[in-house]
Amino acid sequence: MLKRSIIALSLLTILSGCSLDGDDGKDGLQGEQGPAGQNGTNGTDGVNGTDGANGTDGANGTDANAALTINLIGRAVLNAESPEGAAEIVAYQASKQRIFAINSSGDSAVVNIMKADSFDRAALVKDNEGVINGTNLSSEITLALNEHSVGDANSIAIDANNELLAVAMAASNTGDAGLIAFYDISGDQPQFIKNVTVGALPDMVTFSHDGNKVLVANEGEPNGDYSIDPEGSISIININDGVIADTAISITFSAYNDKQAELEELGIVFANPTGRTINGNLINTTVAMDLEPEYISVSKDNKFAYVSLQENNALAIVNLEDNSLELKGLGFKDWSNLLFDASDKDGGVNFKSYPGLYGMYQPDTISSFTWKGANFIVTANEGDAREYFFDTTDEADCLAKGGLDYDEDDGCLSYIDETRAKDLTLASNFDYLNNDNSDIGRLKVTTVKGDEDNNGEYESLYAYGARSFTIWDSNGMVVFDSGDQISRITASVHGAAFNNNEDENDGDSRSDDKGAEPEALALGTIGERTFAFIGLERMGGIMVFDITNPYNVTFQDYFFNRGLEADADITGDLAPEGMAFIPAEQSATNEALLVVGNEISGSIAVWEISTN
Repeated sequence: MLKRSIIALSLLTILSGCSLDGDDGKDGLQGEQGPAGQNGTNGTDGVNGTDGANGTDGANGTDANAALTINLIGRAVLNAESPEGAAEIVAYQASKQRIFAINSSGDSAVVNIMKADSFDRAALVKDNEGVINGTNLSSEITLALNEHSVGDANSIAIDANNELLAVAMAASNTGDAGLIAFYDISGDQPQFIKNVTVGALPDMVTFSHDGNKVLVANEGEPNGDYSIDPEGSISIININDGVIADTAISITFSAYNDKQAELEELGIVFANPTGRTINGNLINTTVAMDLEPEYISVSKDNKFAYVSLQENNALAIVNLEDNSLELKGLGFKDWSNLLFDASDKDGGVNFKSYPGLYGMYQPDTISSFTWKGANFIVTANEGDAREYFFDTTDEADCLAKGGLDYDEDDGCLSYIDETRAKDLTLASNFDYLNNDNSDIGRLKVTTVKGDEDNNGEYESLYAYGARSFTIWDSNGMVVFDSGDQISRITASVHGAAFNNNEDENDGDSRSDDKGAEPEALALGTIGERTFAFIGLERMGGIMVFDITNPYNVTFQDYFFNRGLEADADITGDLAPEGMAFIPAEQSATNEALLVVGNEISGSIAVWEISTN
């Protein structure tokens, strides 16, 4: 087809070149070519210009990660002469931009209140090690709690709905009921309202998000010889139209007293001296006595309260619509496929895998958040052993009264559930170990689990805490656990100084005993992302994880303000105990803030956190 078209086009061209006139004449001959013209001369090159002066180097940028920029912008030290215990639990009043902190370092319990409406950043100068020891915040108001309430303060909480402060006050005598002291904080000076009686040893208090309920974790620890062992409980104080109820509702665990075997099958741990005679008393500890509530988080819809039972490795869930109670065992973390430094006597960083080793999660602080409309619980898995002493005149008196050991400083040891692995006889499945200082021998483990057939040999070992943080769904299932990340990150950052203690600079000193020890916890939303801040009690640092999607958690950052020079005096902020997250819209800097109470250094640290 194409060929025929070309032929037709050629014919058309030939035909169109003809006319009806006569033929055209022939072309004439081509003329001769003229001579070629001469080339012109090239112009000379211009002189090159001189090079311009080099610009000055720009300033070095600050270190940053993909998501966050974190800076210390506020710091206070309470009772600098005796700081330990001067700053533990903190709370924030958004309406007046004030920080509240419990101070138990003196002869009587107080709450220090300091303004957080401006920060003189120039006052916080780093020393040669990069640590800030200066301050730019100070206490404006000292609230003397014992003027209206007896006992010692353990916890505080603030409700923005009714502008109320609640303080958990523990009685001086074991077994006596504690108090929640309420204050009106709507004015410049807090005004005492009333005390409400709660259970024994109220260890933590919090408000529901709508301000209609106050919830209290009553730990109910025993006295030194177990002659008094109050039941652990949960108290609920209703608030209607800003009016605080005069009495609290008590939720107890007595209904579980005949279900210990069932609860142990769920992974709940019971450690007590039942069956022994101590100081003239035959000990018979019930389930309700042994369960010890530690910390409470209320779901965002105010329908559930999640309560950590730390020593028992369990979680209690309270339905706040009918006050019904459910217990969930947290089970045990398998360390066989993770890395673990188990010894403080092995010369430094020494990670190994240990088949047969498990961790009891034993969370301290817990929090909760929602994803896809479902509730999720976040736990900082600190771990905790039980150890109690009572007074005797000497070692002979101690042993005669059923004590286990005598110490001149602590007294007569009535009960302990902790030992070192090298003091146990291990079953043949541990033949791959020397069970000495070079591997697992120094590790502190529980004596109440692991001897599966009661033949005196331990087929499994159970360590305190999980050296991690965990996200659980409302069914008690593990959604995410940080595994060995905390240990590995701190080892990478600090080297030989990792697993340090909170009151000395002697690296590797906590590898045998819960490691960096994740204890404090706060959740916060920045932009559209939700972050978990995990405070490490021993190392003093804070880990940050993005938990926006609980099934896709990512590590974000690690920050700290602590000196780690070997054998030098420790400096900076030590032992984060409590934390409060402040959203950007409530902050004086218009950026999110994290307020940290540091127990050993007695310092309040305010960190500003912004997205990149």
